[in-house]
Amino acid sequence: MSTVSVNSIENSVLASESMVSRTGEMFKIGDGFKALAYRDRDFSHQMDPLVMVDHYHMEKPTFGAHPHAGMSAVSVIFEDSRGALHNRDSLGNDFDIMPGDLYWLKAGAGVIHDEAPRQSAKIHGLQVFVNLPSKLKTSEPNSLHVKAQDMPSLKGEGYRVRIVLGESNGIKGHASPALPMTILDGYIESNVSFTYQQEGGDNVWITVIAGELSVSVNGQQRNIQEGQAIALSDFQANTRNDVALKNTGSKSAHFALVVGKPLNETYVQKGPFVMSSQADIAQVEADFANGKFGSLA
Repeated sequence: MSTVSVNSIENSVLASESMVSRTGEMFKIGDGFKALAYRDRDFSHQMDPLVMVDHYHMEKPTFGAHPHAGMSAVSVIFEDSRGALHNRDSLGNDFDIMPGDLYWLKAGAGVIHDEAPRQSAKIHGLQVFVNLPSKLKTSEPNSLHVKAQDMPSLKGEGYRVRIVLGESNGIKGHASPALPMTILDGYIESNVSFTYQQEGGDNVWITVIAGELSVSVNGQQRNIQEGQAIALSDFQANTRNDVALKNTGSKSAHFALVVGKPLNETYVQKGPFVMSSQADIAQVEADFANGKFGSLA
Protein backbone atom coordinates (compact mmCIF):
# COMPACT_ATOMS: atom_id res chain seq x y z
CA MET A 1 0.00 0.00 0.00
CA SER A 2 2.43 2.69 1.15
CA THR A 3 4.71 3.85 -1.63
CA VAL A 4 5.95 7.04 0.01
CA SER A 5 9.58 7.42 -1.08
CA VAL A 6 12.26 7.06 1.54
CA ASN A 7 16.02 7.25 1.26
CA SER A 8 17.84 4.05 0.35
CA ILE A 9 19.38 2.50 3.44
CA GLU A 10 21.73 -0.32 4.23
CA ASN A 11 21.58 -2.56 7.28
CA SER A 12 24.29 -2.30 9.89
CA VAL A 13 25.43 -4.35 12.86
CA LEU A 14 22.72 -4.48 15.53
CA ALA A 15 23.15 -1.96 18.32
CA SER A 16 24.26 -3.30 21.67
CA GLU A 17 21.20 -1.89 23.43
CA SER A 18 18.55 -4.63 23.45
CA MET A 19 15.52 -2.35 24.03
CA VAL A 20 15.03 0.58 21.65
CA SER A 21 11.85 2.68 21.84
CA ARG A 22 10.72 5.40 19.44
CA THR A 23 7.72 7.66 18.82
CA GLY A 24 6.08 7.24 15.43
CA GLU A 25 6.48 9.98 12.82
CA MET A 26 3.13 11.40 11.70
CA PHE A 27 2.46 11.87 8.00
CA LYS A 28 -0.65 12.52 5.92
CA ILE A 29 -1.59 12.05 2.28
CA GLY A 30 -4.51 14.18 1.16
CA ASP A 31 -7.51 14.25 3.47
CA GLY A 32 -8.14 10.49 3.46
CA PHE A 33 -4.97 8.95 4.87
CA LYS A 34 -2.89 9.57 7.99
CA ALA A 35 -0.32 7.37 9.68
CA LEU A 36 2.38 7.01 12.29
CA ALA A 37 5.51 5.69 10.58
CA TYR A 38 8.09 3.43 12.21
CA ARG A 39 11.28 2.65 10.27
CA ASP A 40 13.89 -0.03 10.90
CA ARG A 41 16.73 2.50 10.63
CA ASP A 42 15.24 4.47 13.56
CA PHE A 43 15.38 1.39 15.80
CA SER A 44 19.10 0.69 15.16
CA HIS A 45 17.90 -2.03 12.75
CA GLN A 46 16.44 -4.04 15.61
CA MET A 47 13.09 -4.29 13.80
CA ASP A 48 14.74 -6.80 11.42
CA PRO A 49 13.11 -8.57 9.51
CA LEU A 50 10.63 -5.65 9.49
CA VAL A 51 11.59 -2.80 7.19
CA MET A 52 8.78 -0.44 8.18
CA VAL A 53 5.39 -0.31 9.84
CA ASP A 54 2.68 2.29 9.26
CA HIS A 55 -0.11 2.53 11.86
CA TYR A 56 -2.74 4.14 9.68
CA HIS A 57 -6.30 5.38 9.26
CA MET A 58 -7.67 5.50 5.71
CA GLU A 59 -11.07 6.71 4.55
CA LYS A 60 -10.46 7.38 0.86
CA PRO A 61 -8.57 5.64 -1.98
CA THR A 62 -5.05 6.98 -1.67
CA PHE A 63 -2.28 5.08 -3.43
CA GLY A 64 -3.83 3.56 -6.53
CA ALA A 65 -2.27 0.55 -8.22
CA HIS A 66 1.41 0.24 -7.32
CA PRO A 67 4.24 -2.35 -7.50
CA HIS A 68 6.09 -4.30 -4.82
CA ALA A 69 9.19 -6.50 -5.09
CA GLY A 70 11.72 -8.17 -2.80
CA MET A 71 9.50 -8.08 0.28
CA SER A 72 6.08 -8.91 1.73
CA ALA A 73 3.37 -6.29 2.21
CA VAL A 74 1.24 -7.31 5.18
CA SER A 75 -2.07 -5.67 6.09
CA VAL A 76 -3.42 -6.12 9.63
CA ILE A 77 -6.91 -4.64 9.87
CA PHE A 78 -8.07 -3.81 13.40
CA GLU A 79 -11.50 -4.84 14.62
CA ASP A 80 -12.68 -1.24 15.11
CA SER A 81 -12.49 -0.60 11.35
CA ARG A 82 -15.82 0.12 9.66
CA GLY A 83 -16.59 -1.32 6.27
CA ALA A 84 -14.33 -3.15 3.84
CA LEU A 85 -10.90 -2.65 2.32
CA HIS A 86 -11.08 -3.71 -1.33
CA ASN A 87 -7.99 -5.70 -2.35
CA ARG A 88 -6.83 -6.37 -5.90
CA ASP A 89 -3.48 -7.70 -7.08
CA SER A 90 -1.76 -9.25 -10.07
CA LEU A 91 -2.05 -12.72 -8.54
CA GLY A 92 -5.70 -12.59 -9.63
CA ASN A 93 -7.12 -11.73 -6.20
CA ASP A 94 -10.13 -9.42 -6.05
CA PHE A 95 -11.95 -9.45 -2.69
CA ASP A 96 -12.73 -7.43 0.42
CA ILE A 97 -10.55 -7.48 3.53
CA MET A 98 -12.85 -7.07 6.52
CA PRO A 99 -12.33 -5.74 10.08
CA GLY A 100 -10.05 -8.08 12.03
CA ASP A 101 -8.59 -9.75 8.90
CA LEU A 102 -4.99 -10.17 7.75
CA TYR A 103 -3.71 -10.13 4.18
CA TRP A 104 -0.10 -11.15 3.48
CA LEU A 105 1.16 -10.43 -0.03
CA LYS A 106 4.60 -11.94 -0.68
CA ALA A 107 5.79 -9.86 -3.61
CA GLY A 108 8.99 -11.74 -4.39
CA ALA A 109 9.92 -11.09 -8.03
CA GLY A 110 7.18 -8.50 -8.36
CA VAL A 111 3.43 -7.84 -8.11
CA ILE A 112 0.96 -5.03 -8.73
CA HIS A 113 -1.27 -4.23 -5.77
CA ASP A 114 -4.16 -1.95 -4.89
CA GLU A 115 -6.05 -1.59 -1.61
CA ALA A 116 -8.78 1.01 -1.25
CA PRO A 117 -11.60 1.50 1.27
CA ARG A 118 -15.10 0.89 0.00
CA GLN A 119 -17.46 3.87 0.04
CA SER A 120 -18.00 5.21 3.60
CA ALA A 121 -15.48 2.72 5.03
CA LYS A 122 -13.05 3.77 7.77
CA ILE A 123 -10.03 1.48 7.86
CA HIS A 124 -7.73 1.31 10.89
CA GLY A 125 -4.72 -0.97 10.82
CA LEU A 126 -1.07 -1.69 10.28
CA GLN A 127 0.75 -1.86 6.97
CA VAL A 128 3.93 -3.88 7.50
CA PHE A 129 6.83 -4.29 5.07
CA VAL A 130 8.63 -7.57 5.86
CA ASN A 131 12.02 -8.12 4.27
CA LEU A 132 12.73 -11.30 2.32
CA PRO A 133 16.13 -13.03 2.46
CA SER A 134 18.23 -12.51 -0.66
CA LYS A 135 17.55 -16.06 -1.83
CA LEU A 136 13.79 -15.35 -1.92
CA LYS A 137 13.76 -11.82 -3.33
CA THR A 138 13.07 -13.04 -6.85
CA SER A 139 10.90 -16.00 -5.85
CA GLU A 140 7.36 -16.60 -7.13
CA PRO A 141 4.80 -14.25 -5.49
CA ASN A 142 2.00 -15.69 -3.37
CA SER A 143 -0.48 -14.57 -0.73
CA LEU A 144 -2.52 -15.46 2.34
CA HIS A 145 -5.86 -14.07 3.51
CA VAL A 146 -6.82 -14.95 7.10
CA LYS A 147 -10.32 -13.99 8.18
CA ALA A 148 -10.94 -12.70 11.69
CA GLN A 149 -13.24 -15.60 12.57
CA ASP A 150 -10.44 -18.06 11.77
CA MET A 151 -7.95 -16.55 14.23
CA PRO A 152 -7.56 -18.17 17.67
CA SER A 153 -7.38 -16.00 20.78
CA LEU A 154 -5.65 -16.09 24.14
CA LYS A 155 -8.07 -15.02 26.87
CA GLY A 156 -7.59 -14.48 30.57
CA GLU A 157 -8.93 -12.28 33.32
CA GLY A 158 -8.53 -8.77 31.93
CA TYR A 159 -6.94 -9.53 28.57
CA ARG A 160 -7.81 -10.80 25.08
CA VAL A 161 -5.08 -11.38 22.49
CA ARG A 162 -5.83 -12.44 18.91
CA ILE A 163 -3.24 -14.63 17.20
CA VAL A 164 -3.43 -12.92 13.83
CA LEU A 165 -0.57 -15.05 12.49
CA GLY A 166 1.83 -17.67 13.79
CA GLU A 167 1.67 -18.98 17.33
CA SER A 168 1.78 -17.75 20.90
CA ASN A 169 1.91 -19.42 24.31
CA GLY A 170 1.32 -22.86 22.83
CA ILE A 171 -1.60 -21.88 20.56
CA LYS A 172 -1.11 -22.03 16.80
CA GLY A 173 -2.77 -19.86 14.19
CA HIS A 174 -2.16 -19.67 10.45
CA ALA A 175 1.43 -19.82 9.19
CA SER A 176 3.03 -17.10 7.09
CA PRO A 177 3.45 -17.81 3.36
CA ALA A 178 7.02 -16.49 3.60
CA LEU A 179 9.15 -16.07 6.73
CA PRO A 180 7.97 -17.64 10.00
CA MET A 181 6.35 -14.81 11.95
CA THR A 182 3.93 -14.19 14.79
CA ILE A 183 1.56 -11.21 14.87
CA LEU A 184 -0.60 -10.53 17.93
CA ASP A 185 -3.40 -7.97 18.33
CA GLY A 186 -4.27 -7.56 21.99
CA TYR A 187 -6.27 -5.70 24.63
CA ILE A 188 -5.28 -5.48 28.29
CA GLU A 189 -7.37 -3.91 31.05
CA SER A 190 -5.95 -1.50 33.63
CA ASN A 191 -3.41 -3.02 36.05
CA VAL A 192 -3.49 -6.37 34.19
CA SER A 193 -0.53 -8.16 32.61
CA PHE A 194 -0.13 -10.43 29.61
CA THR A 195 3.07 -12.41 29.05
CA TYR A 196 4.31 -13.45 25.62
CA GLN A 197 6.59 -16.49 25.71
CA GLN A 198 9.39 -15.58 23.31
CA GLU A 199 11.71 -18.20 21.84
CA GLY A 200 15.38 -17.15 21.80
CA GLY A 201 16.87 -15.71 18.63
CA ASP A 202 13.77 -13.84 17.42
CA ASN A 203 13.32 -10.07 17.47
CA VAL A 204 10.17 -8.64 19.07
CA TRP A 205 8.53 -5.35 18.02
CA ILE A 206 5.62 -3.90 20.02
CA THR A 207 3.54 -0.79 19.41
CA VAL A 208 0.86 0.75 21.61
CA ILE A 209 -2.25 1.56 19.59
CA ALA A 210 -4.07 3.04 22.58
CA GLY A 211 -3.25 3.48 26.27
CA GLU A 212 0.10 2.74 27.85
CA LEU A 213 2.17 -0.32 28.72
CA SER A 214 5.16 -1.36 30.77
CA VAL A 215 7.35 -3.83 28.83
CA SER A 216 9.63 -6.06 30.90
CA VAL A 217 12.05 -8.80 29.83
CA ASN A 218 15.15 -10.31 31.42
CA GLY A 219 15.35 -7.68 34.14
CA GLN A 220 14.94 -4.73 31.78
CA GLN A 221 11.83 -2.55 31.75
CA ARG A 222 10.57 0.28 29.55
CA ASN A 223 7.32 2.25 29.53
CA ILE A 224 5.69 3.08 26.20
CA GLN A 225 2.42 4.82 25.41
CA GLU A 226 0.06 5.45 22.53
CA GLY A 227 2.01 6.37 19.40
CA GLN A 228 5.23 4.70 20.55
CA ALA A 229 6.89 1.38 19.78
CA ILE A 230 9.73 -0.70 21.18
CA ALA A 231 12.10 -3.20 19.57
CA LEU A 232 13.57 -6.05 21.63
CA SER A 233 16.59 -7.98 20.38
CA ASP A 234 19.81 -9.78 21.29
CA PHE A 235 17.99 -12.69 22.90
CA GLN A 236 20.09 -15.77 23.59
CA ALA A 237 19.31 -18.54 21.12
CA ASN A 238 17.52 -21.72 22.23
CA THR A 239 16.11 -20.12 25.37
CA ARG A 240 12.62 -18.96 26.35
CA ASN A 241 12.17 -15.36 27.43
CA ASP A 242 9.01 -14.01 29.02
CA VAL A 243 8.03 -10.61 27.61
CA ALA A 244 5.62 -9.13 30.16
CA LEU A 245 3.21 -6.40 29.06
CA LYS A 246 1.41 -4.60 31.90
CA ASN A 247 -1.25 -1.94 31.46
CA THR A 248 -0.06 0.87 33.70
CA GLY A 249 -2.85 3.26 32.69
CA SER A 250 -6.40 3.74 33.86
CA LYS A 251 -8.04 2.69 30.57
CA SER A 252 -7.88 -0.40 28.38
CA ALA A 253 -4.66 -0.68 26.36
CA HIS A 254 -4.52 -1.89 22.76
CA PHE A 255 -1.23 -3.21 21.39
CA ALA A 256 0.23 -5.07 18.44
CA LEU A 257 3.23 -7.38 18.74
CA VAL A 258 5.29 -8.76 15.83
CA VAL A 259 7.93 -11.46 16.22
CA GLY A 260 10.39 -12.67 13.59
CA LYS A 261 13.87 -14.07 13.18
CA PRO A 262 16.35 -11.38 12.03
CA LEU A 263 17.87 -11.85 8.58
CA ASN A 264 21.01 -9.81 9.33
CA GLU A 265 21.37 -9.08 5.62
CA THR A 266 22.26 -5.89 3.79
CA TYR A 267 19.34 -4.39 1.89
CA VAL A 268 18.39 -1.29 -0.06
CA GLN A 269 14.87 0.15 0.03
CA LYS A 270 13.48 2.40 -2.64
CA GLY A 271 9.79 3.04 -2.01
CA PRO A 272 7.94 -0.26 -2.54
CA PHE A 273 11.09 -2.19 -3.53
CA VAL A 274 13.41 -3.86 -1.00
CA MET A 275 16.38 -5.51 -2.70
CA SER A 276 19.93 -6.58 -1.89
CA SER A 277 21.73 -3.90 -3.92
CA GLN A 278 21.23 -0.80 -6.04
CA ALA A 279 21.78 -2.97 -9.11
CA ASP A 280 18.89 -5.20 -8.02
CA ILE A 281 16.71 -2.10 -7.53
CA ALA A 282 17.50 -1.01 -11.09
CA GLN A 283 16.59 -4.50 -12.36
CA VAL A 284 13.16 -4.63 -10.67
CA GLU A 285 12.43 -1.09 -11.85
CA ALA A 286 13.17 -2.25 -15.39
CA ASP A 287 11.05 -5.38 -14.92
CA PHE A 288 8.14 -3.26 -13.71
CA ALA A 289 8.50 -0.83 -16.62
CA ASN A 290 8.52 -3.77 -19.04
CA GLY A 291 5.27 -5.18 -17.65
CA LYS A 292 6.78 -8.24 -15.96
CA PHE A 293 4.79 -7.71 -12.75
CA GLY A 294 1.51 -8.54 -14.47
CA SER A 295 -1.71 -6.57 -14.16
CA LEU A 296 -4.64 -6.23 -11.79
CA ALA A 297 -7.56 -8.64 -11.86
